[in-house]
Amino acid sequence: MLGGGTQSYNFRLDLRVVYQAVCANHPTPDEPPYPLWQGLPLSSSLTRAELATRIDACTGVRKKAAERSAVQQLNLKALTDVIAIPESSLVGHMNWATWHFQDIVFKRTNGRNPFGNATVRYRGSPDDEALNAKVLRYHADPTARAAFGEDTDPQGRIPVPVLTVHGVDDTVAFVELESHFRDTMVRGGSAQRLVQTFTQDHEHSYLSDAQYVAAIGALLNWVERGEKPSADSIAARCQTVDARFDPGTGCRFRPEFTPPPLSSRVPER
Repeated sequence: MLGGGTQSYNFRLDLRVVYQAVCANHPTPDEPPYPLWQGLPLSSSLTRAELATRIDACTGVRKKAAERSAVQQLNLKALTDVIAIPESSLVGHMNWATWHFQDIVFKRTNGRNPFGNATVRYRGSPDDEALNAKVLRYHADPTARAAFGEDTDPQGRIPVPVLTVHGVDDTVAFVELESHFRDTMVRGGSAQRLVQTFTQDHEHSYLSDAQYVAAIGALLNWVERGEKPSADSIAARCQTVDARFDPGTGCRFRPEFTPPPLSSRVPER
């Protein structure tokens, strides 16, 4: 999460408020209301299985597409289009926007709100005017946001070589965060010590053996010999490395790729 807490998690507040506007079941009408930036009250006994059931009731996300009702199809499309996430990641992000937010608020910011969406206009639904009129709005507490940023935001003052490898279709840590990280390294005076690489992968947790071995080898050469790599040289190195595996594990580096700005995916605030 190279954008740090104050940038990487904003979209999950967006997800909570848009989900509630569309589905109205987290919390349900018969549960005590609470500000969604809390994630979940400490007194709640909600489980992940119960939340998944609620999400499924609204969107049918765990069903095959043909088994979803017309309303579920519309709800799911609205959520994934507005928040710009694939349906496969909906339940996971809702979990983080629930229990992770609870952890942040009650264990890190002393119950204060580090997230806001007061100025955000949501787009991509069948009726954006109606959606924006319905979503709940929150203002971040400046002291909470500052404390959260001090704890979690990179400053770009890194005195050693830094090499990143990121799947362009990562559904958890958006590739656009790399654009923000580069800006951070520039501001911190460390741009010359950063090389970013990107792969045509759809996973967050693991890419391929050859890609990691190629990247680590390039980083070691940079550290030990002063040979700064490029995205092209790492892609070529991967082809050589992958030939040692039987069968090959795949080289999907995209040296030409440049990540769009984070604001192209997550509205600024």
